[in-house]
Amino acid sequence: MLLLTSALKLIAEIALLAMVGQWLLGLLAGARREQNFFYQLLAILTRPFTRLTRLISPRVVLDRHIPLATFLLLLSLWLVVTITKISLCLQIGVAQCQ
Repeated sequence: MLLLTSALKLIAEIALLAMVGQWLLGLLAGARREQNFFYQLLAILTRPFTRLTRLISPRVVLDRHIPLATFLLLLSLWLVVTITKISLCLQIGVAQCQ
């Protein structure tokens, strides 16, 4: 169970950092961000999570709000998994979680 929570936490962290990096690079690159190689690479990393959010969100949610919804869902997942991991570590012993 600890391995599963650690893996989910890692996936959420990578996706969150990719989304933040994509946002910052979009600010720096401006209108030419779609031609930036690194922006496209970060977009590829975040695409599965964005598509999943589009699938589970109602149709009234605008497409331009999907990245924010994705970020909030990933942040919520990260918080839940972190709390679960802390709980598991306290149950099995902190020394085994290091």
